[in-house]
Amino acid sequence: MSDSLAAARTAAGPVAELALMGDLTLPARLTVSELLSWPQHRAQVSFDCATSGIQQHRFTGPFLHDVLVSAGPAFDPARRKDRLRFLIAVRGADGHRALLSWAEIDPDFGRAPVLLAVTIDGTPLDRAGPQLVLPQDRCGARYISGIEAIRVDGGYTVWT
Repeated sequence: MSDSLAAARTAAGPVAELALMGDLTLPARLTVSELLSWPQHRAQVSFDCATSGIQQHRFTGPFLHDVLVSAGPAFDPARRKDRLRFLIAVRGADGHRALLSWAEIDPDFGRAPVLLAVTIDGTPLDRAGPQLVLPQDRCGARYISGIEAIRVDGGYTVWT
C-alpha cells in the first residue's frame, strides 16, 4: 500500500479500493484518486430507477475500456475477434452485480462510453468508491455504485 493511501486511511477512515482481477497481465487495486490520472470524460445521463423513478445526474471519470486496457487483458491482440469472448463482471460493495461484454466497450465494436465515475453531480466519490455509468442504458440497473471489484474473464468453457 502506498504511503499516501495509508495516510489517507489513518486521517479520515478507509479509502475505497477497486480490485481489477481475472484474465489480466497487470491486476491492480485502484482508488478514486488513482483513477483521476486517466483522461476524464463527462456524461450527463437520465435513467429509470426502479426504486426512485427517473434520475438525472452528471458524472465524470475515465472510460472503463481505458482502465482495463492498462491492466493488460489476456486476449491475443493479433486476433481481432479473440476479445469478443471476454466478459466483464462488476460487483458493488452492496452486492449489486452487472455483466458486460468486452465488445460493448471496445472502440472497434460497440464503442459504448462506459465510465468508472469518480464524481456524481460534482461530488467526489473517494470514500464510496467509483460508480459504473452506462450512458446508453435507459434503465439504471447496471449503474453499480461503490464498485469493489471488476473481473475480466475470457476463459469460460466453449459450448458443445
